[in-house]
Amino acid sequence: MTLLFPRSLAALALMGIASTTMPSALAELPKGTKAPAFSTTAALAGDEFGFNLATALAKGPVVLYFYPKAFTQGCTLEANAFAAAMPQFKAAGASVIGMSGDDIATLKRFSREECRDAFPVGVASAKIISAYDVAMGNSGLSTRTSYVIARDGRIVAVHSDADYRGHVAKTLAAVRALKK
Repeated sequence: MTLLFPRSLAALALMGIASTTMPSALAELPKGTKAPAFSTTAALAGDEFGFNLATALAKGPVVLYFYPKAFTQGCTLEANAFAAAMPQFKAAGASVIGMSGDDIATLKRFSREECRDAFPVGVASAKIISAYDVAMGNSGLSTRTSYVIARDGRIVAVHSDADYRGHVAKTLAAVRALKK
């Protein structure tokens, strides 16, 4: 029997070949938890800006999704899917920001090429990754975890799965449920 160790799981997730039978993250913040406040450097349409979670929440719910590495297969497909769904998130009153440990120069390119200028991506520092409990071992990467944060700052939905395919549908459903 072959065992997959965390590094093997990380490699599979980065290559976008994780199956739906792969285990989800071992830990993430639970629903009902107050989302940790943070500010970071982000990029939208190739332009750098300062992102502050509290400021974003003042405008409506926020979908905060962590992904391991820009320009890898699964992360690229996930960004494409979020970009395609942005009109639906906006109609539901929510904003979306993707977060990874990539540097800002990489995120500027990723925001244009894969996020299709539709939503921002931000630098997830080690402190932010730790605060949201999404560290992928000691790799410096984050797990693929999506949070929906209500305007009051409480986490109302969490989806953590190496397979990118469920993140958009599940977070959009959670955002829509907030409007009811």
